[in-house]
Amino acid sequence: MKPGVRTGEYYITGDVACAEGAIAAGCTFFGAYPITPATEIAEHMAERLPDVGGTFIQMEDEIAAIASILGAAWTGAKSMTATSGPGFSLMMENLGLAVCTETPCVIVNVQRTGPSTGLPTMTGQADMMQARWGSHGDYELIALAPSSPQDCFYQTIRAFNLSEKYRVPVLIMADEIVGHMSEKVVIPEAGKIRLVDRPRPTGRKDRFKLFEPGPNGVAPMPAIGDGYNIHVTGLTHDERGYPAMTVEAQEQMMTRIKGKIRNNLDDIIETESYRMEDADIVIVSYGISVRTGLSAVDQARALGYKAGLLRLVTVWPFPENLIREIAERVRGFVTVEINLGQIHYEVERCAGGRAEAHLVGSAGGKIIHPDRVLECIQRNFR
Repeated sequence: MKPGVRTGEYYITGDVACAEGAIAAGCTFFGAYPITPATEIAEHMAERLPDVGGTFIQMEDEIAAIASILGAAWTGAKSMTATSGPGFSLMMENLGLAVCTETPCVIVNVQRTGPSTGLPTMTGQADMMQARWGSHGDYELIALAPSSPQDCFYQTIRAFNLSEKYRVPVLIMADEIVGHMSEKVVIPEAGKIRLVDRPRPTGRKDRFKLFEPGPNGVAPMPAIGDGYNIHVTGLTHDERGYPAMTVEAQEQMMTRIKGKIRNNLDDIIETESYRMEDADIVIVSYGISVRTGLSAVDQARALGYKAGLLRLVTVWPFPENLIREIAERVRGFVTVEINLGQIHYEVERCAGGRAEAHLVGSAGGKIIHPDRVLECIQRNFR
C-alpha cells in the first residue's frame, strides 16, 4: 500500500484537499453518489482509497450513500460521503438515524444555490439551517465551515476527530467556491497530524451496555464482529440498545444525545477573530464569505470605523455565549452570508437587543462584494 498521508506542498482544489484530509484522518470507506459541485471529492476518494486498503462504493442514490457509511461505521471503519443541496435533502432521514444510533461519520455538503435543482454550478450557503434542523425530532450534531482549500484539509481531519470522540455525525458545510478554487495546500507529515479514535469497550462482554455513557458522556462503541451482543435501532432505546417504548426511556436517550454535545461546547466550538481587540462593529461570517468580511474590515478601518471579524469555524453548535458576551460591548453585528438570512437570525437572537444586528445577504450564485458590507456599515453606524 502507498502512504496514507501525501506530505508536501500542492496546488489543489478544496474538494481534493477535503479528500486528502479524509485519507489523512484514517477514512477507509466512502459511500458515493455524484453531484455537482461535490463529485470531485468522490472521484479523488475512488483514486486514493485503494492506496490505503480502503473501500469506495458508488451507491444507487444519496439515501443509499449515507446508509452505507452508517453500516461501514459499525464495522469499525471511519466513513464519509459527500453531496450538495438536493442530495443533502435526501440524506436527512438517515442523518437522524445516525444521531439516534450515535454513529460516527462525516458528511460533506459542498453547497450550491437552491432550492431544488437551482444553480448547480454556482455557490450558495443556504443549507445552514437544514444542516441543524433538517431531520425530525430534537438532536444535536456538529457542523464545520471551511473557508479555503487548506482549511478543507484541516477541518476534514477535525470533523473525523470530533465524530469519533463524541459518536456523532459531523457535517462539513463547504460551498462551491471553496470546493472548486485552487490554492496552495500544505500537507504535514503523518506524525504531526493528531488523530482521535472512537472509545472502545473493555471488560466483560456479557455485561456490556451499548449506550451506557462513559466519563465524557459518550458510550464506548464496539465493532460488529468484536464479540459483543449489540442491537442497533432507530427506535427509542435503553442503554442496552433494546427498544423501550416509554417516556422515561425517551428522556434518558435524549439527555445523553444532547448532553454529550452541550456539556462539551468548549472543546467543540471553534472561532477565529481578526482585528477584534477594540472593535465595536463585528462582521460575522463563515466559509467563502469570510474573505468578504476580511476585506470589508480593512476598508472600514481605513474610513475610521472600528470593525472586526468573527469567523465561525464551528457553526453548529452555535457559539451563543460568545455572541452574547460580545453584544455587551459592541454597537452591532453585520452577518455576511450567501443566503437571505439564516445565521443572521441566530446572531440577532443571541444579541438579544443589546446590540444591533444587520444582514448582508444574497440569493446565491456569487460571492458577496465587500462594498456591500461597507455600505451597510456606513448606513447603520454613523
